[in-house]
Amino acid sequence: MSNAIEVERLTKVYEQGQRGTKPVVAVDHVSFQVQPGEIFGFLGPNGAGKTTTIRMLTGLTQPTSGRASILGFDLFRDVTRIKKQIGVVPERSNLYDELTACGNLEFSMQLYGVPRAEWRPRAGELLEHFRLNEKHNVPFAKLSRGMKRALTIAAALAHRPPLIFLDEPTTGLDVMNARSLRKMIAGLRDQGVTVFLTTHYMEEAERLCDRIAIIVQGQIVALDTVEGLKKTAQNTNIIEITFESETNGAETRRFEDRDVAKAVQTGLAQAKGRRLLALNTIRPTLEDVFVRLTGLDREIMLAEKGGKEPGNAGG
Repeated sequence: MSNAIEVERLTKVYEQGQRGTKPVVAVDHVSFQVQPGEIFGFLGPNGAGKTTTIRMLTGLTQPTSGRASILGFDLFRDVTRIKKQIGVVPERSNLYDELTACGNLEFSMQLYGVPRAEWRPRAGELLEHFRLNEKHNVPFAKLSRGMKRALTIAAALAHRPPLIFLDEPTTGLDVMNARSLRKMIAGLRDQGVTVFLTTHYMEEAERLCDRIAIIVQGQIVALDTVEGLKKTAQNTNIIEITFESETNGAETRRFEDRDVAKAVQTGLAQAKGRRLLALNTIRPTLEDVFVRLTGLDREIMLAEKGGKEPGNAGG
């Protein structure tokens, strides 16, 4: 079976409007393949090229150069056919506030040419699957944030696409809604749907993705399974040190070095004489690999998204 997505040296350059300014290379000769039925993670800091890549692959912006095929269709020649075969869930919902949950689903099916006789039964099927039965007559504007995200995904699946693009699907959701949405995404794979997922949340990517590509400054710097990516960090010791904070609470930090002693020395130096509460050696996580490849730590990454990671205490 051929790949669901094949990308070869895909590039997007934005020409600057003012004289003397240099063009901006948003995506720089990226190449990768996505296999049918897998959840493929596309990770990177803000401005790395994730959204631009999705916009190219879904026909919203034209590549500057390179080639790509989506479900066997050429991105340059068959973009109209591609759009009919895929589902797209943008970071911000594209549904209509005044339409009901059922109305939005039926309108989506109309846009994609689904026969009218299938609208009502298909809408009912999706509302039941996403646990929105009781909200079928509620306007989209009055749904909770979690329900809006679930309905947006349902609308993208209304025409039964074999491939769906999810751009930051759980951003801004509370713990329970984020957890529920992750289960829905995992369920898509069980149904044979190929999922192209972008997320800032490392734990989410680690739980859901079969393979992950990490993009930095428009270039893919790593592509492997989660375990394969973790192995690249196994020759580095990660020391987690908890010491008394200046307000008599506790503060935990991680330090890395090939030499355990040096990592401990670095941690103790930063404690600045405060009482040591705990010291542990931990196995590398996907987050550790991400930090090494991007130079962006977790706190900065989450601050860019304006919130805490779904599924952790505090929502």
